[in-house]
Amino acid sequence: MPTIAIVGAGPGMGLSIAKAFGGHGFEVALIARSKDKLDTLVTRLAESGITAEGFPADVSDRTELTAALSQAAERFGAIDVLEYSPHSGLTMVDPPDVTVDNLQPAIEQLLYGAVAATQAVLPGMLAAGSGTLLYTTGGGAINPYPMLATLNTAQAALRNWVFNLHNTLAERGVHAATVAINLLPSTTAPEGVPHADPDDIAQLYWDLHTRRDRPEQLVSA
Repeated sequence: MPTIAIVGAGPGMGLSIAKAFGGHGFEVALIARSKDKLDTLVTRLAESGITAEGFPADVSDRTELTAALSQAAERFGAIDVLEYSPHSGLTMVDPPDVTVDNLQPAIEQLLYGAVAATQAVLPGMLAAGSGTLLYTTGGGAINPYPMLATLNTAQAALRNWVFNLHNTLAERGVHAATVAINLLPSTTAPEGVPHADPDDIAQLYWDLHTRRDRPEQLVSA
């Protein structure tokens, strides 16, 4: 059976993506820091008939992340799809206030973590001549929000690199793309706040995997 590894798995988008792919016969490797959270997700997926297993790791610890993905590949045989979406929080920093120190955490988690995760699974995909790499960003990766300068800088760097992956890996059978979510992924939201059901958004990830025709999907109101 094919396997998707979800890095940064949580009860929102991570669970919805797991259900979307699991509903199409995928087994699921879940990676996040909290073992308790992972155990809860595995139980919820099992209730839907989806085989899943958790592999605790901090995405900011590249050695730990690489080891978790290696364990997942050994457990399931291979990683056919990587989805990378760690939650880095919404630290408010205006563009003139960006420094190397306050930018570094976002770069470490979003960009360096994504590179490390990709390097852990890409050799296997290239050897197989197939695979999908999906990365979640926000709308600020495309049109930045002034109050989220550090987050958007890291997201934009990730987006640029993924576009380069898309342009260079397609002929080798590997599809790379980003999903830029520019609304609240939730079934409910305060009045006036754009939102969408995570289960509906997750279907766009499946569409990117199956159609393999574009490097980016913008999710907006």
